[in-house]
Amino acid sequence: MALDLGSLRKAINSLERALGVAAPDKLQAMPADQQEVIKAGVIQNFEFTYELCWKFMKRWLETNISPMVADGVARRELFRLAAESRLIEDVEQWMRYHEARNQTAHIYDPAIAQDVYDTAYRFSGDAAKFLQALEARND
Repeated sequence: MALDLGSLRKAINSLERALGVAAPDKLQAMPADQQEVIKAGVIQNFEFTYELCWKFMKRWLETNISPMVADGVARRELFRLAAESRLIEDVEQWMRYHEARNQTAHIYDPAIAQDVYDTAYRFSGDAAKFLQALEARND
């Protein structure tokens, strides 16, 4: 059964648009309060796009490998299974995205906010590659 990838596609597109608006050269021209709001939007887009990515990994594995294969597994194991299935390339990089997502609960710290904002740029490309892998293998 094919997965409906529409929500993931929209989330990735939204993150890419947010990153386009938040490009460093554009941010520099804005007042500090606007920069903060724009970065917060990027971080929020990163959060929900990351959440959709791992949930789609889990759904794909359950649908295409076994309904129980990803049930209750730790995130590292989920990413390992996704890499074995050629949905993602780098388990450790996806773990860094997971850690950045967990940091968003502490976003009141400007250094953490900056780190998550920077991570969103790297994540965007990997999320797009993940979507391409799903599209290519979505039966």
